[in-house]
Amino acid sequence: MSTITAEFTRLAFSPRLRRSSQTVSVVANHAWIFGGELQPRQPIDNQFELVELSKTSATVQTVSARNEAPSPRVGSASTVLDDIIYFFSGRGGTAMAPIEEKGSLWSYNTSTSQWTLISPADVTAPYPAARSYHTMTNDGNHTLYLHAGCPEQGRLSDLWAFDINAETWKNLAAAPDPPRGGTSIAYSAGKLYRMNGFDGQREQGGQLDVYDPSENTWSTITYPADGTSGPEARSVGALLPLRVHNALFLITLFGEHDPSSLGHAGAGKMLSDVWAYNIAAGSWTKSEPKGDWPQPRGWFDADVWRQNGGKEAIVVHGGLAEDNSRLGDVWVLELS
Repeated sequence: MSTITAEFTRLAFSPRLRRSSQTVSVVANHAWIFGGELQPRQPIDNQFELVELSKTSATVQTVSARNEAPSPRVGSASTVLDDIIYFFSGRGGTAMAPIEEKGSLWSYNTSTSQWTLISPADVTAPYPAARSYHTMTNDGNHTLYLHAGCPEQGRLSDLWAFDINAETWKNLAAAPDPPRGGTSIAYSAGKLYRMNGFDGQREQGGQLDVYDPSENTWSTITYPADGTSGPEARSVGALLPLRVHNALFLITLFGEHDPSSLGHAGAGKMLSDVWAYNIAAGSWTKSEPKGDWPQPRGWFDADVWRQNGGKEAIVVHGGLAEDNSRLGDVWVLELS
């Protein structure tokens, strides 16, 4: 088993950036932060916080919302394809209910600063239910994937694909039970990977579920979720594809290990570890920390930063600390 070293650099902090249940989307050398909450069940606003990234520091500015922008929301999900960020649903409004937009997605073109509501081409066709604390990714071509989350009641295990060219939804094979919120998916080398989440009773772990788009089938890789041979069970963490040592890895980090007895109003036991899964070797490695390290957190967001020269890193922002405070820091994680 090769050694994986994890090195964090804190790029920025601002009171304005304090939040949890937000989305972070990296486009070129900028991180676009949207939504989230500073107080439980109170969406902040519908502006972007734009973080200009460098290897040692970052600048932060607010990008005001235009009239056509989506409503303020928490627990949304986003994915980036080319220069466009795509969002689906979330929770908001006076009732803090899932935001029903009849299968539509919001897109934000970072090149033109234009918001667009993309409605399905066939309004009579099935579409995914409104939800929060779901997860999204894409295949790098024209397909967006949407999975799981919390509708008005209960939790989901469904998987949907949205073709951005045809503007159509397709209901794919559901993931293995149990249904869950706060789970994570990542796309790498033609496969979709899912792990972690909360089923309403306990955090999920010990299983890496793999979806094959060519077969529309799921398979499961099991591992000891003991914190020694494999990552502990968790939810509201992150799972991201990254190239390290010229190999393809899945990186999972942080998250909530034990939920709070206060539910969404409180903070549970948070984790601060970083694990790397070598896809080809089928093995987990717990990273060895180097230098400064962020405090434990869940309910944050992170995205891959593809730097000039091709090197890949991970941008981590905000989240909920164990003392129930919202964090306003931005870090970059490099693995070697």
